[in-house]
Amino acid sequence: MPDRILVPVDGSNRSDEALEYAIETFPDAEITALHVVELGQGDLGTFSGMRGDIPGDEAELERSEAILEAARERGDEHGVEIETERGRGRPDRLIVARSDDGDYDLIVIGSHGRDGLARVLLGSVAEKVTRRSPVPVLVTR
Repeated sequence: MPDRILVPVDGSNRSDEALEYAIETFPDAEITALHVVELGQGDLGTFSGMRGDIPGDEAELERSEAILEAARERGDEHGVEIETERGRGRPDRLIVARSDDGDYDLIVIGSHGRDGLARVLLGSVAEKVTRRSPVPVLVTR
């Protein structure tokens, strides 16, 4: 059984389901919910894989905090403390880097948070994480 689990959250139903799955399936593990604020197309950080809690516009940070608060509340409903972190950059790169840096045993990720054309054009974050991750990845549907 994994001791430390990283669960990327983006406010989508799929990421909520992945967090719920991690909580119910691994009740004794330490779970961290990670929200990555994506950078715009023209931003250099998108290409560099920049990490960290970098100030952005107020609405963006409020949305991010709401997503992380929802993750903490989900844990509270199950009597589990959920640690939360925020990063800024390309989600796939930050998730993989954080899984390696944070000494995680497992990533539990929703199959995708995007729908339609955006998913086709940009590719699935879950797919990229699965291909690049140094730790096992469990993809929920």
